[in-house]
Parts: sequence; C-alpha cells; structure tokens
Amino acid sequence: MSGASWFADLPKDVLAELLGEDAGYFLRGARLLESGRSEWQDYEVWETPRFGKLFRLDGCFMTSERDEFHYHENLIHVPGVAHPGLRRALLIGGGDGGSAEELLKYPGIERIVIAELDAKVVDIARRYLDAVHHGALDDPRVEIHIGDGMAHVCEHAPAAGERYDLIVLDLTDPIGPAEALYTADFFAACKALLAEGGALTLHIGTPVFQPERVRELLARLRRVFARVRPYFLYIPLYGSLWGMACASDTLDPAALDANEVDRRLAERAIRELQHFNGAVHCAQFALPNHLRALLA
Repeated sequence: MSGASWFADLPKDVLAELLGEDAGYFLRGARLLESGRSEWQDYEVWETPRFGKLFRLDGCFMTSERDEFHYHENLIHVPGVAHPGLRRALLIGGGDGGSAEELLKYPGIERIVIAELDAKVVDIARRYLDAVHHGALDDPRVEIHIGDGMAHVCEHAPAAGERYDLIVLDLTDPIGPAEALYTADFFAACKALLAEGGALTLHIGTPVFQPERVRELLARLRRVFARVRPYFLYIPLYGSLWGMACASDTLDPAALDANEVDRRLAERAIRELQHFNGAVHCAQFALPNHLRALLA
C-alpha cells in the first residue's frame, strides 16, 4: 500500500508523515485550524494535545509551539556560542521566526535578514505561532525579504559589501522548491557572503531513515568548507535522530569544552534555553560507531 493511500484511510484527527518507504510517525487528537495552498506549497495549522499548535508544509511537520526549541536552539547556538561576537546573520527560510528569536538573544546582534520564499509562512507565524517567535518577526533588527533564497544570495554578492557572521539555512527538506539550496554551488555562494570567521549552519536530515542524504550533504559541504562539523540530536516532532552541521573555514564549535560553552552563555546573558547547554553542546559531537561509519 502506498503512503498516500495509507494516509487516506487515517481518521481525521490523526496526522502522519512518512520517514522512509517502510516507516512513519503519527500524532492523534489533532484539530485543524487552517489549511490551504500558497503560491508554492500546501500549508496546515493544527491544534494537537502533544505539541500545541503545529505547522505543516506539503504534509511534513515543520514546527510546533511546544517542541521548536529542540531544533532552533541547536541550529543557532552551536555555531553562535563558538563565534566571538555575532553581529549580522542571514536566514534563508526561517519564516516562522524561531531561528531569529534565538539569534536575538545575542547581545551584539545588530541585523538579521530573513529571506523567506513564501509570504504565507510569515503570515501563519504571526497569527498562530507567537510561542515560536516571541515577537521576533517584528523586532526592528529583523528584516524580512519575501522571495527566492537563491536569488537573494546571488544578488547580494560580495561586491555589494554584504557580509554575515552566520548564514542559517532554515529550510524544508532538499526536495521541491528547496532542492537547489542544498547544492555545493549554493553553499559556495553562501560562503562568499561570510565575514572572516563566519559559518554556515543547516539541518541535514535523519541518518536513520535518510543515510544517503546525510552523507551526500556532508560531502557537498566538505567540497566548499575546510571545517565541517556534523552533530546529532533527537527531535520529537520529527520522530527520529536528526542531523545538523556547522561549516566554516575557521570556526570550530567542536573545539569548545562544556565549561567554556557555559561560561560564554553566562557572559553573553543568553538565558531561557530549554535544551542547549555546555554538556549538550559537546555531547552532540560525540558520534556513535554507526554514524562514524556512515560519515567516514
């Protein structure tokens, strides 16, 4: 039975997503708040007993108000705490505002540019997902540009004087509209916009259900950057162990010990973290043997 036909037989209050051809993940008790189709993708907002308000795109779980910190804190703070002083950041995607909210915790941050393809994502976030962005989308340091992320990066070439300390690819999976944003060419275009000591961070998928995707994305990053550090954590909403990576020519978050991470968090007054701390930072870089073999 195909995944699509299996989903058609589910009760109306059950949300499901395939993680692989022979495995999936479901939530029970959902109540639809809004759905439709934007210019780019299908969207849904649900109220769920487990995660509160939950947002999906093209049938895939994106974020939820009770779970988002697993993803956003680790996507941002692993490279952020390693950097000596974040001032400017570029988010490709990230229209839900969760990554921007974490970046705004850094005392020196001056400018955050969000290049989001779909205006509907920002609209949904403003109306339903305040618990994800906490008002970050309307902070004066945040600029929202609606349009193609590839075009935004290429149009703001180094000659224009734009440089970022951190570029975050806060994207959907590397299929459909986002596929071109996971290529080595796009990674190289992002690298050209990084300031000295800057880094690129992104999610790379689940090594359990998408091992070839994880391996290929890391190989593309390594063709562009001198230092690529993958790290892994369990994200409840995604139903699996999940991979992220920090890529840079100089910045190395894996070089920090737990005490130094905690010291920097305290020094920068970065508070209200529900997941990330020094011990977690270090633990995420400790790879079990099956991941060492996959990524070798």
